[in-house]
Amino acid sequence: MSSVNRRTFLRNLGMASASAGAGLWGGRFLGGPQLGWAAGEDNPLLAGRPLVRYPGKTDLILLTSRPPQLETPIKYFETPITPNDAFYVRYHIPPPREVDLSTWRLKVAGHVEKPLELSLDDLQTKFPRTSIVAVNQCSGNGRGFFSPRVFGGQWANGAMGNAEWTGVRLRDILSAASIQPRAVDVSFNGLDQPPLPKVPDFVKSLSASRIMEDPNILVAFQMNGQPLPLLNGFPARLIVPGWYATYWVKNLSDINVLDQPFDGFWMTKAYLIPDTPCGCVPPGGAPAHAIPINRMDVRSLIIVPNPGARLPAGKPTAIKGIAFDGGYGIQDVVVSTDNGHTWRSAQLGKDLGDYSFREWSFQWNPPRSGNYSVMSRATNRVGQSQPADPLWNPGGYLRNVVEQVELTVA
Repeated sequence: MSSVNRRTFLRNLGMASASAGAGLWGGRFLGGPQLGWAAGEDNPLLAGRPLVRYPGKTDLILLTSRPPQLETPIKYFETPITPNDAFYVRYHIPPPREVDLSTWRLKVAGHVEKPLELSLDDLQTKFPRTSIVAVNQCSGNGRGFFSPRVFGGQWANGAMGNAEWTGVRLRDILSAASIQPRAVDVSFNGLDQPPLPKVPDFVKSLSASRIMEDPNILVAFQMNGQPLPLLNGFPARLIVPGWYATYWVKNLSDINVLDQPFDGFWMTKAYLIPDTPCGCVPPGGAPAHAIPINRMDVRSLIIVPNPGARLPAGKPTAIKGIAFDGGYGIQDVVVSTDNGHTWRSAQLGKDLGDYSFREWSFQWNPPRSGNYSVMSRATNRVGQSQPADPLWNPGGYLRNVVEQVELTVA
């Protein structure tokens, strides 16, 4: 990767010319079909949304183009690792159009003894390399299903993905910079730039103690063994396994060590959840106190068969899906084929690590014709599970209700 220059990287993205088939910057439509649930699946929330193709990406579901919000079609979760070109995209302010590796540096400053300016080659050669498989999930994944409706991108369940992230431990970088004992927080900024002075720059923070105690927080430069796609953070991004993606700062450029709590907009005004055990309030209510969102809740989703599928009676059918949580690991998944009246255990797939998607499968022989509501419910290793009824908060965060898929047997 150290030999990859800017021109080579852009050519690999398909940006060298519009005729390369990767589309034009800004998400020009490439004739993708109108869709229900992404290429033939059935979900009213996604009905009418076009498929678009951005540089380095396959056809994704368009929410907004400025800044880009692109959802992954559910079919890409049939395998535990999400392909790079199908990985969802979420920006709050316009992303960089290109990155020149000859000038890009990751700057580490603030309350450190030895400020650093690291090239991509420095990251790849001067620190021990490590990898982790982890789910990256937007805080608002599933927001479109909230009732009452809440403000924000109306995502279905495709604002997430699972990948093997390779890079270096953030604490190793801070140690090389000789972080000072009085450090309290560390802030992170990327190359994305606010379009107007009044728009707050997207800067996030983590506590210094958390970083130094957690070897799984990385600055990654590879995704599934390849350079990060530009729209997923090239040349380097923050990886915070188990926490929602708002902390996974993309196109990372600046790390600043602070001797006091960081009070930026995206930590103190946005991405807040009710300070209650469930992170919820009664629908339509407002929390008395709020805190920054953090660890992901346990979830499971049915991926196969598609919602609305017609199945033959009396013949075996494979029900398959994924489950994940905030890093404790999945203990079990149970499936109901009778609208939640009875539950039976599913077979768990290969364990790729506590932060990863965990595949599961369930063999079902529909006994008779009719309509069926099929559900899945995951439980993690500390006993946390999914609620039967959806929980609500004004940000549209933390959705982890037991989902159901309606199927017809004939």
